[in-house]
Order: sequence, then structure tokens, then C-alpha cells
Amino acid sequence: MARGEQAQALARVAVVVRAGAAPLWWLGLPAAGIGAFVPGLTGRGTGLLAGAALFVVAAAVAALARRGRYAALAATATRAGRRDFLQVRSVTARTWRRGRRWWLAAAFLAAVGSAFALPGAGGLLMAGAGAGLWLKAGWIGARERRDETLLWVRTDWLGGGPAGRRVTAYRTTGIAAGDAAPGGARRRPAAAPVLTRRDRPRSA
Repeated sequence: MARGEQAQALARVAVVVRAGAAPLWWLGLPAAGIGAFVPGLTGRGTGLLAGAALFVVAAAVAALARRGRYAALAATATRAGRRDFLQVRSVTARTWRRGRRWWLAAAFLAAVGSAFALPGAGGLLMAGAGAGLWLKAGWIGARERRDETLLWVRTDWLGGGPAGRRVTAYRTTGIAAGDAAPGGARRRPAAAPVLTRRDRPRSA
């Protein structure tokens, strides 16, 4: 970090991406289930078939959207400074979801309401977007494992997302920094070594 540069709070890029996956998936599935009980204008069979197609399209769009932008920011990322604060995984995910809770609620109601036209389709569209975000986080995680670095973004730049216009650069740390694994999943604790009879210390 250059002299005079202020310390920044940093959030994991992959964690921000993953933060939207779970609520979209778990709100989309019940919305699709509720919609499946509504006859709708097109009938259940047509609605669910259209929903399956929308699921695939939404997953592909969410997984592939702005990959070039993510790759470009990762390629020009700079090392995080010693004074930078690494935000924990739970805080990053909670902040993202809290800031978009009304949008998620509106999307759920719209998905349920769309069942009167295409039963189940709106919910499957939401669930597909969630699945696509999980795929995108996995893609970021594969890059992090390959480069043996974790990607971080300043929290005050996250208004438009982790690859929005306000984001001009990513920061990097070593692969063991923070409490989230590559890809943004919860980091699993290291397994304790199993002592064999030979390894066990002898009692005095």
C-alpha cells in the first residue's frame, strides 16, 4: 500500500456473487410449487415446460453475464495492503441480502402472480437465476484456485455489484486469507490428525 493511502474494507467477490444465489433459489422453488397448483391461462403442462426453458436460460445468463469484466478486473488486481480490513463472509452475505430484501420480496410476489398466466414459470425463472449465480461463483473459485489468490472488492464500490461501473480494481490476498474458501463457500476447518498407536506419546 502506498504511503498516504487509506485502509479499505474489502469483501470477497465470490461471496457477493453467491449471496444472491440462495435467496433466489429458495424463493423461486416455493413460488414454482405454488404456481403449479394454479391452472393458469395456458395450463400446468405448458407453464411448467416454459418454466423449465426459462430456468435453463436464466441459469446460463446469470452464469455467463459480464465474465469478461470479471476477468479483466482480476487480471489487473493489486495486492491488498496490510491495513485493509477483510470483511467476514457472513457480514458480506447479510449486507447484500438486507439491501435487496424488498427487491427479492417483489420478485417472489411477481413469480407467484405470473402463475395465473404460466403456472410455475416465474418461480423456475428465479431458481434458474440463483443456480446461475452459484455457477458463476464456482467459475470465480476455479480461477482463484488456479492463480492461488483470492479476489476482493472495496465495500463502498458494491452499489452496482461486484463488477459494476464503480468498481475500478480488485485486490488480492493469499489463498488462506479470510473465512471463505475459493468460490465463496464457507471454509471447512482442517481435519485434526489421527494419531496411531505409534504416534501416541508414551505416558510418564
